[in-house]
Amino acid sequence: MFARFLTLLGTPVVSFFTYVGEVVVLASETFASIVAQKIRWRLFLHQIVEIGLRSQLVVMITGAFTGAVFAAQTFFQFNKLGMGSAVGAVVSVSVCRELGPVLTALMVTGRVGASMSAEIGTMKVTEQIDALRALAVHPIDYLVVPRTLAMMLSMPLLVAECIGIGIAAGYFVAIFLLDVNGTYYVANMVRWTQMRDIIMGLSKAFCFALLIVFISCHKGLTSREGAVGVGKATTEAVVDSSLAVLIFNFFLTMALNVIFPAGYQ
Repeated sequence: MFARFLTLLGTPVVSFFTYVGEVVVLASETFASIVAQKIRWRLFLHQIVEIGLRSQLVVMITGAFTGAVFAAQTFFQFNKLGMGSAVGAVVSVSVCRELGPVLTALMVTGRVGASMSAEIGTMKVTEQIDALRALAVHPIDYLVVPRTLAMMLSMPLLVAECIGIGIAAGYFVAIFLLDVNGTYYVANMVRWTQMRDIIMGLSKAFCFALLIVFISCHKGLTSREGAVGVGKATTEAVVDSSLAVLIFNFFLTMALNVIFPAGYQ
């Protein structure tokens, strides 16, 4: 009975660490290819369009309504204490540190991560990846490297865009809809929003980009035969990437607050 219990307990643990190891190996092979092999710039630019340009509308809407609703909810509570003008500082810091990076990463996961996994998974089950190997083309160089570079470049820009639009939307709601004093709103926002807040948001964006692209590409490369396997790989890519973003966000928050303590300029 005890041996059976250990088997039931150990199987998921072994599977988890095996999965993490496979993702780490994929990441190491990708970075090695970036350094050692020639970058396919045409594929890279194509992925920039797919990941960055075509994700802008989703990110803009997410940032605008997140900043707007957060400003409104903060005002409704702070106004009871006579601190309505402090809404700007709370909205700005929160959007820079947490809401902007996390929500952008989740939206990009749903849009881009699923697409990556489905596209690579379809190539896997239709033996197109085997055809690449037959033509002496390494799948990592051809499929993963352009997506990784494009995600590393696009994600911080998308997060910066989400942050800017979220702060602007919060300002609009607070000033024009809730009658907050604009001078004090901006003064508090500028006073309490520091460079460390922006650095934290962009650092998280870069880390989230790596999580999304490697998990999604790994799911596509390891998908099983048939349409069911591709669908399952796509679903797992979105779920695993979303959970990884939320889990790593906590550890990144704790680490970045140590690296960039209060008062960092």
